[in-house]
Amino acid sequence: MIPSIAIVHVYNSHWRSLRLWIPLFLLWIPLLLLSPLIFLVILAAGVAGRISPWRAIAVFWAISCSLPGTHVQVSSQDNKVLVRIL
Repeated sequence: MIPSIAIVHVYNSHWRSLRLWIPLFLLWIPLLLLSPLIFLVILAAGVAGRISPWRAIAVFWAISCSLPGTHVQVSSQDNKVLVRIL
């Protein structure tokens, strides 16, 4: 499943917490428009680095499909940042 929404929480003990909902599905529109250029770059990098371009595309696709369910939390003394990808 392709990730569709990222939720970013920023907590601070001195001011009100901030919650951002970032629609990731809107990023797929420019990615689709730039896909021929991205494919050529991957093809050139594959030829230069002796890596199969199809394998590189498959790895990038597998990474993007495994992002849903990612939960990252970073804390310091008074601050906390939480990122969830749905």
